[in-house]
Amino acid sequence: MRASETAEMVFQDCRVHTSQLLGKLGEGFVQALKILDGGRISIAALSLGIAQGAYEAAVDYSKERKQFNQPIAHFQGIAFKLADMATQIEAAKLLIYAAAELKDSGQPVTKQSAMAKYYASEVAVKVANEAVQIFGGYGYTKDFPVEKFYRDAKLCTIGEGTSEIQKIVIARNILR
Repeated sequence: MRASETAEMVFQDCRVHTSQLLGKLGEGFVQALKILDGGRISIAALSLGIAQGAYEAAVDYSKERKQFNQPIAHFQGIAFKLADMATQIEAAKLLIYAAAELKDSGQPVTKQSAMAKYYASEVAVKVANEAVQIFGGYGYTKDFPVEKFYRDAKLCTIGEGTSEIQKIVIARNILR
């Protein structure tokens, strides 16, 4: 994510007037966890956009690239990849919409946002990987967009909590 500027901020010996506190004193961690729920939906949506972009590039390329006098999209191996990609994208989209709807209505969203973030970010990686495969050697060059989708997708499995953390959050919510 070359466009995402990330930096460390240190607040050592920083004093904050009580009128400027967000939430209650000593409950910053609880506030941070609540913010993560919305952030997870945002990362899920980012993942969906990456997956959609990689998928569309792969579809277009598979219709243009010819082998044995026909577009590679006509080969079952490529067509099945595209079918899997489309299905995974649609499933991710539904999870994201469900989590966003809960958040918009003020309902608890921790489990659903973790599910949406976990699934959508993993789908982004899978779809971007398959797009690179469909492009072949060209998919790994900066001449085509899928190499950027491939690089950017991986970050989505890390930001706002890794996929493993999402599984912990989901499991805790299921088992409580």
